[in-house]
Amino acid sequence: MKNSKPKRVPKLRTDKAAEAFLAQDLSQLDFSQFQPVRFEFEKKDKQINMRVPAPLLAALKAKAKQRGIPYTRLIREALERAVNRSAA
Repeated sequence: MKNSKPKRVPKLRTDKAAEAFLAQDLSQLDFSQFQPVRFEFEKKDKQINMRVPAPLLAALKAKAKQRGIPYTRLIREALERAVNRSAA
């Protein structure tokens, strides 16, 4: 009798490990663990410099770490959301 519990995706640390994982039957995979990923394709050719209070920067870094992204990306996402909200 097959195990009815869905399989979780292991941490794949190399391309070879990922290819080996994808080569197997994935029909019993637990897809509820996946989260949407946003890809950034637009070229980032301008730089800004800003001062923020230390507690705000610490909170940004903690939130970014929780999401598994660089804190600068979190800031950029917040800026994009603010611009898109005001444009709507």
